[in-house]
Amino acid sequence: MPQPVQSRSPASAPAGARPGRPPEHPADPTAALRRRAQARQARREALFGYGMVTLSLVVVFVFTVAPIVGSFVLALFKWDAISSPRFVGLQNFDTLLHDKAVTHSLLVTTSLAVMIVFLQVALGLGLALLVAQRASKIVQNLFRAAFFMPMLASAASISIVMSYIFDDHFGVINYYLGALHLPTVPWLSSTTGATATIVIVAVWQQLGFTFILFVAALGSVPPDVLEAAQIDGASSARVFWRIKLPLISPTVLFACTVGLINTMQLFDQPYVMTKGGPGDATYTTVLLVYQTAFQNLQFGYASAVSVLLFVALLVITAVQFTVSRKWVFYS
Repeated sequence: MPQPVQSRSPASAPAGARPGRPPEHPADPTAALRRRAQARQARREALFGYGMVTLSLVVVFVFTVAPIVGSFVLALFKWDAISSPRFVGLQNFDTLLHDKAVTHSLLVTTSLAVMIVFLQVALGLGLALLVAQRASKIVQNLFRAAFFMPMLASAASISIVMSYIFDDHFGVINYYLGALHLPTVPWLSSTTGATATIVIVAVWQQLGFTFILFVAALGSVPPDVLEAAQIDGASSARVFWRIKLPLISPTVLFACTVGLINTMQLFDQPYVMTKGGPGDATYTTVLLVYQTAFQNLQFGYASAVSVLLFVALLVITAVQFTVSRKWVFYS
């Protein structure tokens, strides 16, 4: 016959233990040391992270925020870097609104930017489609490296080399055109030729960036969607316009936005290759800012022109994002 279980009386519990709780064990010194070491490691990692973030913020402030604020402030003064700055208020902005050189430079910059960005996006997307569809992974990597190589060199050094290649008299291109008994082209001495040369050089140097962007975007398109379209009998053109292009539309918007921001600040190619000429055919806004500030010593007026360019970039970017709501699709 089973015996009833007798409950343990509080008197039989170990000394110092509370009724209803398990007996306490002495703390493990090894575990305490381990916890303290982990806490010290976490503090070191946190301090390192805060230090890196602080360093990045300092760099951004010194090289980006401070110059922008300084340009806005300096635009309100008249200063030639020799005498003391003189406050003139909005006089610089009133002057540039009636300055034909500023208007012409903005038109030249905008036209160059539109042509360069259009060719960059179109050629980059076309090459990415060819490479993604026809080439293996090894060939894709080779093409990425080949197209990205020009971006590793400075725009000034590339412009110097290109100025010799496109020279009207002893350039390589005109030499071979003459050898083939074809008429030579005034690449740098005519308005159309200089504009075309600037566009060609800028597109050639920046094409690798858009090419890599579109190769990555096309690689992220779901393959099951493409297979379903092929099973339904959709042609390659229809697959591109109806499936691929809508899916990579955020990348197209990013490439257009970044491309316009960069090309609206075009300076190296016009300065090195044409000096803004012939005449003022390639006289960009940044080149105008440079000559006004460092050749004419009108730093206040140059700052006002740079502020105008900054505002123009903000407006163009805002318009791009507003229009993109109708054709950009985010999955």
